This record gives sequence, structure tokens and C-alpha cells, in this order.
Amino acid sequence: MSPQAPGPAPSAVRGWPPRPPTQRSITLTRPIGSADAVGDGYTPGYFDTRLAHDANRTKVWRHLTAYLERWIGPDDRVLELGAGWCDFSNNVAAGSVVAMDLDRTVEKAAGEGVAAVVGDCSDLSRFADRSFDVVFASNLLEHLDRGTASRLLAESKRVLSPGGRLILMQPNFRLNPGRYFDDFTHVSIYTDASLADFLTAEGWLIEQVHARFLPLTLKSRGSGLSFLVPWYLRSPVKPLAGQMLVVASR
Repeated sequence: MSPQAPGPAPSAVRGWPPRPPTQRSITLTRPIGSADAVGDGYTPGYFDTRLAHDANRTKVWRHLTAYLERWIGPDDRVLELGAGWCDFSNNVAAGSVVAMDLDRTVEKAAGEGVAAVVGDCSDLSRFADRSFDVVFASNLLEHLDRGTASRLLAESKRVLSPGGRLILMQPNFRLNPGRYFDDFTHVSIYTDASLADFLTAEGWLIEQVHARFLPLTLKSRGSGLSFLVPWYLRSPVKPLAGQMLVVASR
């Protein structure tokens, strides 16, 4: 079931241009620029193959981030895990934004006002308890084994303030199983039902589940039609949908 998100849809241009200077601080236990050791499952060539830079994808994310801001306050402290090209981090309107990824691409991609961190997203020990109000990740958990995903969820809960939100976008195996493993780094399967159950078992409160949220990939000719994204997000009919959205709270 895909309940409607609360409140009116935000303007398609919210979050663009980038946010004003940081208004809220983040408590660190290690310097923001220090890097963690890279795990054995890391694939450096990923950003040259499956996740090469795409200007059309950036345009899509301006609209997508504006939609997601209904769950993000203008003064919230936001942490993006698996940030990659920082398409979300560079567009979200928030008090402060940290973008974290194993790949150093995040350092060159982070825009003005976004703090880039190179490190393992399942190890957030550099951040103190309750340092953030929102943790966001897009297409991340499917790249992790179950134990690593559990550590990521536990760490996310620790760094979130009481009532803080976890926002996850994920491929939904139930909608397009035939293409799920076209990405050679996918190791775990999730559906809208299994992801919600996994989060519940890990102690999260599920707020929203949208089984059909976006097409499986933004890496297509259709991504050039970015002006249609607001319509797609509002529409009850989702042609080619392959990704889900789950919003949970601490």
C-alpha cells in the first residue's frame, strides 16, 4: 500500500539554488575530512560504469529533492549516506548537510555549504549521538550484506535526534526482478514489504511506504524529460516504476 504523503506538494523549484549558509552545527568525534579505511567490497570503477556523471540526472534530482523536503525541516541537520555525486545533498534546503561516501568522488562533487566525508557509511563513529535530524540514502542498502546494513541502521539511529527521520529510496525487487542484478554491485534483495519489516525489526517506526515511487533507473533517454518529474511524483499511475520510498523515524 502506498499512502499519500502529508501536506501539499512543494514547489518544483524548492531547494534550488542551494541553501543559505549553515545555521546549525554538527557534533564530531573526528575531523570531518578524515577518511575511514575502504572495505573489501568497494569497487572504485563503479563511478566510471554504473554511476558515471549525468547532467540530466542532476536536473531530475532538483525536482526529486523538492518533493522529499516535505519530510525535512529548513533548519534540519541532514546526513546523506552513499552520497556519490551529491545530487541530493547539493539541492536539499536544510540547516546543514553532510555528504558521505566510500568513493572520493564525493569530495569533488559536494557543492558550497555541503561537508564531504570519505568513509564507510556503516561506521558513523566520527559523529556524536543525536547529531542529525534526517539521514537519507538512495540506492544504498542493496549494495550491502545484511550485517553491514544492520550496522548502518543502528548507527543511523544513534546519530539521529529523537523523532529524527530515515528516508530510503531503493530498487523494489518485486516490481522489476529481471533487471535488479544488472548492477553488478547489488548483493541484497529488498521489496517494499521486506524493507519495511527489516526496519521494524531494527526498532524503527514506519511512517510512509511508497511501493511505486520512481523508475528503476534514471540512466535513460527519458531522464532528459526532467520537467515531467513533478507530474510523475504526483500521479497515482507510475509507469515503469521500479524504485520504492520508505520513510521511518527513530
